[in-house]
Order: sequence, then C-alpha cells, then structure tokens
Amino acid sequence: MASAVLSRALFAHRIFHSLSSSSSPSRLFVSSLSAKRPFHSRFVSSRLGYKIPGSVSCCMSSAAVASHASFSTQYLSVNDPVVSVDWLHANLRGPDVKLCRVFQAIDQVLDASWYMPDEKRNPLQEYQLPHMLPSEEAFAAAVSALGIENKDGLVVYDGKGIFSAARVWWMFRVFGHDRIWVLDGGLPRWRASGFDVESSASSDAILKASAASEAIEKVYQGQRVGPITFQTCFRPHLIWSLEQVLKNIEEQTHQHVDARSKARFDGAAPEPRKGIRSGHVPSSKCIPFAQMLDGSQTLLPADELKKRFEQEGISLDRPVITSCGTGVTACILALGLHRLGQTDVPVYDGSWTEWGANPDTPVASSQE
Repeated sequence: MASAVLSRALFAHRIFHSLSSSSSPSRLFVSSLSAKRPFHSRFVSSRLGYKIPGSVSCCMSSAAVASHASFSTQYLSVNDPVVSVDWLHANLRGPDVKLCRVFQAIDQVLDASWYMPDEKRNPLQEYQLPHMLPSEEAFAAAVSALGIENKDGLVVYDGKGIFSAARVWWMFRVFGHDRIWVLDGGLPRWRASGFDVESSASSDAILKASAASEAIEKVYQGQRVGPITFQTCFRPHLIWSLEQVLKNIEEQTHQHVDARSKARFDGAAPEPRKGIRSGHVPSSKCIPFAQMLDGSQTLLPADELKKRFEQEGISLDRPVITSCGTGVTACILALGLHRLGQTDVPVYDGSWTEWGANPDTPVASSQE
C-alpha cells in the first residue's frame, strides 16, 4: 500500500506486531505471495478506544487482534460467517480453560480494528512491510503464542461495524481455519445494545501480544519457536496474484468485483495513495463494500445481498474474484458472498494498490 496506511486489515494481511508501548518500530520482512512493493502500515491499539470485556489487542498484521474471554461455538454453523451481538453476549463465559476444553471449544474474540490515516488515530508503532500474507510458519507461531488452537472457535470484531474484521476472517480461512465468525455490527453494535465495554488491556493479553511479536521475529530470523498449537493448512485457491487477475481478463473464468467506491472505480476520483493510477481492472465490475451492510453496519440478509449482486450483473452461479484498494474491503464482499453460498471466493491480495502502481498492467476508466 502506500504511506500511512494500515497495510491490510488485520492480522490478516501481514505480520503481527506487538502491543507493547515501545517507541522504536521494528521492521520485519515477510516472504511474498504476490505483491512486490513496499508497504507502510500503522497499528492502532484498542487501548485507544473501547473494547468488549476480556479482550486485549495484539496486532496481527495491520490490525489489532485480541485474546478474549471463553465461550462456546460448538453449535454455530460455518455456513453463515457472522454472529449477532446478542448471541455473543449470551454465550460469553468466564475464562475457565479446562471447562472449555471439555467442550472442545476454547474460544477467543479478536479485536481487528483498522483505521485510515485521516482518521487521526495515534498508532503505537509503524512498520515498513513489503508483502501481503505472512508465511504459514509465521502465522502459526503468532497464533500459537496467542493461545489459539485448531479446535478453537473464534469471533472477530472491529471498531467500525464490519470492516477490517472481515480481513481476519478471510485470513484464518486462507490458513485452513473455518471455525471463525465476524461479530455482526462489531463494537458499535455491541455498545448500542448496552453491553459492557472495557478500555484497557489485561496484563496477560499484553504478554501474549508481545510473545506473538517475538515469535514472528524468530521465524524470520530462522530461530526456533514453540510450542506450536495451531497447524496451518494453506488454501491457495482463496488468494489471487496479479498474474492470475491479468490472465482472467482474457479467460473470464471468474467475475471480478471491485469493492472500492464508484468514483474511484470510474477514475473520476483520485486514489488516496500517491503513485497509483486511477481506474479499474478491465472487465471488472463495481459493488462498493458499503452495499453489503445496512445502516447499523450489519451484514444484509441473503435476499438483499443477492439483489445487490444481480443488479450489477453478477451471476451467483459463476465463480467470483474480489478486490478493492488494499485487500481489506474485498473481504467484506467475500463475506457477503459466503452468506449466499459462495464459500470459496478468492481475494486479489495486492488489489488496486498493486495493480495501479504497476505501469505494465492495463487500466480501464470511464474518463477515457
């Protein structure tokens, strides 16, 4: 991405960074899956705002990720990607790990808030990160340090409603974990429902966040980490590269849907990042991510979502690939499509920041 932008929502996009208050940012370089350019990300801790009780932020990639109180997800379906705040409130339990292990559901709630630079949130650290997804080893090490295991069910939320949390949901799925849900409406909906919130992180959560950051550094320095409690199973069909998108322009195996605003898609509005051309990938269509949500920032019901896609000529009987500016809001389209039964929607991880910065990629625009 470009300067001063959280390089991808959540820990879903790059590596985890620590929740520590260290003023000197460390730089970590991650093995690439697609993009070839440098990125600048910012992390905002939930300590700067409010969060659901029991949560603490440990950032994973460009977002804050939190370890929370335990609850049971054993009866949740993975066919619907969201859970309501009422369900979460009713199912939150005290952090009795043994009891939860008996039910095979040591569950976590993750805070995946992400903010743009013009929102004037003060990040704890800044990073210069060159690529998108972290390696499987780095992901497994950081998730394990947070105390997350493969049998766990996870609920992820953010401070906007449904925004960057969708990126975390997608990232866990890329690495083989289906037992993850987005909190519908996120923290705003939780607060509007009158449920308790906290404004500080526990010492245990901060220690876990620090351990996750250290684990990442060790992985990329070739050092041993452990114990590993989370085993990844990479699903390459859920992430697309620039080369795949370029090939799709000719072959049209997938319908390409862009989650950016119509003005940016048409090239009528400049990109917010310097050095990025305006316009869109030829043959792609635009459905701004906000059209997936209602006024309270919760995911629309299936019939309404279906209308949004059909109005733009998207057939739900054919495969879809999603993109956006940086790979964050494309995951909201994937979330909506998941509710409609399209559970294997790939995301173009480099998205427009990669495509628009490459002088050799074709660009279409309504301004031509």
